[in-house]
Amino acid sequence: MNRFKTSKFKNTTPKIGKKDGWINNIRAGSFSCQGNHIKASSKFVVFNTEQAGGGMLGLSSVKPGSDGQWTVTQLPCHSDLVTDMDFSPFDESLLATCSGDETVKLWSLVDPELQQPSSPELTLRPGQGRIELVLFHPTSSGLLAVGATKSPLIWDTSRPDTPLAVLEQHGDQLQSLSWKRDGSLLASSCKDKMLRVFDPRAQTTAVQSAKSLQNNKDSRILWAKDDFLLTTGFDMMRSREARLWDSRKLSSSVSSVSLGVASGMVIPLYDDDTGLLVLAGTGDSAVDCFEVSTSEPFLSQVSHCLTDMSTRGVAMVPKLALDVLSCEVMQVLQLTDNCIVPISYQVPRKHTGQEFHDDLYPDTVGTTPAMSAEEWWKGGNKQVEKVSLNPDKQPKLKAPPAKQVAAKKELISGGSKEDPARGSTSSSPLSTPSSSAPSRSPSSTSGLSSGFLPSPSPSQSTKAIQSMLGPTSKFRHIQGAMMHRDTHITNLRGLNLTTPGESDGFCVNSQRMAVPLAISGGQIGIFERSQPGRIPDTALPTIQNSVNVVDLSWDPFNTHRLAVACDDAKIRVWQVPEGGLKETLTEPEVIMQGHTEKIYSIKFHPLASGLLASSSYDLSVRLWNLESGEQVKLLTGHQDQIFAMAWSPDGKLLATVCKDGKVRIYDPRKSTAPVQEGPGPEGHRGARAVWVCEGKYLLVSGFDSRSERVLCLYSADSLSSGAIASTSISVSPSTLIPFYDPDTSVVILTAKGDTRVHIYEVVPEEPYFMECSSFNSPEPHKGLAFLPKKECNVRDVEIAVGLLLNKTTIEPVAFRVPRVKKEFFQDDVYTETAVCWEAALTASAWLSGSNGQHKKISLKPKDMTPVSEAPKEAPVKKYMPSSFYLEEKTDEQKKEELLSAMVAKLGNRDDPLPQESFQGVEDDEWDD
Repeated sequence: MNRFKTSKFKNTTPKIGKKDGWINNIRAGSFSCQGNHIKASSKFVVFNTEQAGGGMLGLSSVKPGSDGQWTVTQLPCHSDLVTDMDFSPFDESLLATCSGDETVKLWSLVDPELQQPSSPELTLRPGQGRIELVLFHPTSSGLLAVGATKSPLIWDTSRPDTPLAVLEQHGDQLQSLSWKRDGSLLASSCKDKMLRVFDPRAQTTAVQSAKSLQNNKDSRILWAKDDFLLTTGFDMMRSREARLWDSRKLSSSVSSVSLGVASGMVIPLYDDDTGLLVLAGTGDSAVDCFEVSTSEPFLSQVSHCLTDMSTRGVAMVPKLALDVLSCEVMQVLQLTDNCIVPISYQVPRKHTGQEFHDDLYPDTVGTTPAMSAEEWWKGGNKQVEKVSLNPDKQPKLKAPPAKQVAAKKELISGGSKEDPARGSTSSSPLSTPSSSAPSRSPSSTSGLSSGFLPSPSPSQSTKAIQSMLGPTSKFRHIQGAMMHRDTHITNLRGLNLTTPGESDGFCVNSQRMAVPLAISGGQIGIFERSQPGRIPDTALPTIQNSVNVVDLSWDPFNTHRLAVACDDAKIRVWQVPEGGLKETLTEPEVIMQGHTEKIYSIKFHPLASGLLASSSYDLSVRLWNLESGEQVKLLTGHQDQIFAMAWSPDGKLLATVCKDGKVRIYDPRKSTAPVQEGPGPEGHRGARAVWVCEGKYLLVSGFDSRSERVLCLYSADSLSSGAIASTSISVSPSTLIPFYDPDTSVVILTAKGDTRVHIYEVVPEEPYFMECSSFNSPEPHKGLAFLPKKECNVRDVEIAVGLLLNKTTIEPVAFRVPRVKKEFFQDDVYTETAVCWEAALTASAWLSGSNGQHKKISLKPKDMTPVSEAPKEAPVKKYMPSSFYLEEKTDEQKKEELLSAMVAKLGNRDDPLPQESFQGVEDDEWDD
């Protein structure tokens, strides 16, 4: 008996690609999640990036463009960290992502140099908390395994409302999932140290399970040969290890290998055709390769590769994208902090680059699904048809028709004025930088086979792509950025951080900020925007209200007037002197009393000067005329606590959201009872409201029955019909406070105690909510208040400027739209804006029935030219490589053409030399 078996792959050698073959200039994020951080198809590579708090993915093609450079772009996927992603085995452009925002999304990607879809093809909302894992089925189209916090779910994407199966709940955090190669079984590893094997079509409980893992830290699992499972993790001494298990008997492993002591998890990648296993530890620079066998020795080390940088994640390139003529049997992409490094595994052979070695490349699984998700669920066991990797058996690529070439040029040169596509990227599969083999596209199937629209082909026009992907928002890449430290106010002390949930916590206007202080007597600090810097340690002059402050608001038409609602059911109006407080104020300008219980909140009228609304525990809403100091209206009809009030943009109507589950609209000049009433958010933890879309809709942020934060959109003409659209945000106890910019229809939301600022564009038709990039503050903030639109710097394309209140600082934050031609005024972003800082009429005029309207002005500086009038740039002519138009030639044909070209350049040796044609000296002219 030969105890030591030999393997054709024992001499497999890893080769790190040259630096000009690396994908550089990336910013990979370092996040705590269960995914591999990077995934590749034969066309694209996606990876976690630190932009937008991890809610974005980096995207690149796996082959450089015609200029030899990679285009790396951003794909805004989720409002929270992208925890895992996976490409469909049957569509190289179909990507599934999951996130901490509790959703799974499917995306149809296009070339990185083109504009990516702003909305997914499909969104799944399992409703089981943070989603950690997502995995396509290996044989069936449109079938996903989704790993929620403690339970795997099986999902047919053609029926997105309900999962096919919810498997047994695990005892702790689910850490890894893996489908068996034939698609019949699903294996999982868990923080409770259990390994489980499921037959999802037969039962929801595990068919095999055992408490086999020695340590509960960062385990990974995948199917290896036949019925064997491979796990990576840690032993009892916290040393990293890999173990091989028989899935029919999980009580003990059949083999193990120690990988040394380190803190990072070990990511395994397995190639079923060769039995090669790659193990890469995060934080390490080493990548190990083993061969897996079903008999002794089970795990044999093949190679140990050291790279220049530490690993953030690794991904395996699909088999159909390998350079088989170079005897490349596997390729791995290593994700590092700022680049992606290709590692090619090649078997040394004679005639490399000339012959196809059949023994190294058995037929591999193709890209045509064996069956649909429904067929698999009903018991189907068909397997994916296998295809040969032999280049001679690949179909020749024919030159596209002239019309198709023209359409491709049109698509490449398409795009918006401000973000034009810069060219096309090659869609050829990945190969090593030194590869000379002709590129091959895998036999692909259309998106119809996987239950989705096909990926946009080069023959489609930009308009067709936009039609397929739905409406996109020009603000989807909006960026929030802290302004320079010179603009901050620091060394704040003794802030009152316990204001009621109905209050914004502090308020600002174009000149100053008012912040409640945790000092007896209901004191308020006033800070001038014109005087940033460190607040001195000495005592500051304040406004003293004598009782606790409940809510406060600046008069929108008078930057010196501050209204303050207090615990004693009184409203005090203060006049701040020019230049700010020089001494403590103890006597208000006006005291208004009428409520019988503590006040919830106060809101100034948007058009009429000196008109204020207040809500109270006495379940009433009252209107006050500040000029006379008297109550002018009393609105009734609420049955419980009033969460929020909001004036309509035209100032005619007042909306309220109440704990009794109702949204109401009042016309205060006509009736003290609501004129409309409808069902509000189901949760009773709090709510806010704002009018949007020119006052035709009402946006309410609240909670659903599971205490998840939601946005609900109501038609102002039919509240009784309920919300026409809603979207879930996240799970948190704090109510989201919305700020709405009517010029752009962008709503910015955050809550006291949050670090994330959510941004949406709201539109009056499907999809209603278009998610944009979010902004993260470095620490939990206590409030975010916004300045008038005139404070925006249009030269930096700012659409909103807010002031962020932290525990000891007030920091300005600018929300900017990325644009290329900033030297021009972006008139598509800046429509004429309402002069909301000037009153349109008096309180008395409004009460008597008059209606006003703000005048509008342009924010365009005199020295700027609108971008719509910018001179047109001459289009850059783009040349396609000759291979695009011609059929692939054999190596012999290429050699003959090259030789002919060289001979033609050098000339024929039989031709006379040039000097032979020169006229010489006659013989009789030579001197003797």
